[in-house]
Amino acid sequence: MRIIDISTEAFTAPNYDDDPQPKFKWFKRIKNGSEYNLSVFGMTPHTGTHIDAPLHYLKQGESVDECSLEKCYGSCTVVTVSGILTGEDMDKLLPYCKKRLLLHGKGKASLELSAARVLTENGIILVGTDSVSISFTEQEDEVHRELLAKGTLILENLSLDDVEDGNYVLCAFPLKLGGLEASPVRAVLITK
Repeated sequence: MRIIDISTEAFTAPNYDDDPQPKFKWFKRIKNGSEYNLSVFGMTPHTGTHIDAPLHYLKQGESVDECSLEKCYGSCTVVTVSGILTGEDMDKLLPYCKKRLLLHGKGKASLELSAARVLTENGIILVGTDSVSISFTEQEDEVHRELLAKGTLILENLSLDDVEDGNYVLCAFPLKLGGLEASPVRAVLITK
């Protein structure tokens, strides 16, 4: 068995547009005479590798602590893609994919609304990307709403540079952050 870490480091990961930068400071330090080290940090739940819950775009959507953990663990397919992906692109791709799909696009792959619709119509329960957002098109908000309204979780800001295309087991559990719209995750792929 091999475990491949596909998470970005939270304090150095790319940030979405004008989201606040994560910060940390030392509250106690052994080197300053304390008995132990203790840090304090602050960041949005969209910092680094994270899961978007339906509440991110839906007024009555599930918060991240209410999301099905079964969607965050299980068989997945990693596939290399590029550019703006359409529904036609997804129709060609999905016959070879598991119900959890990770898009390796060197941070540049983007879904348009027709692609999101094909994913939800075909029962994809989680879609992930190595970009800071699942869509950079003019339809970004609609893409998020389509996926989240149909129960497809979104996993963003993955580190897939050294991952070959193929099937794996994904483990990407969110923190239990009651009432929030997203959560950082430590995402890994497991292979035999």
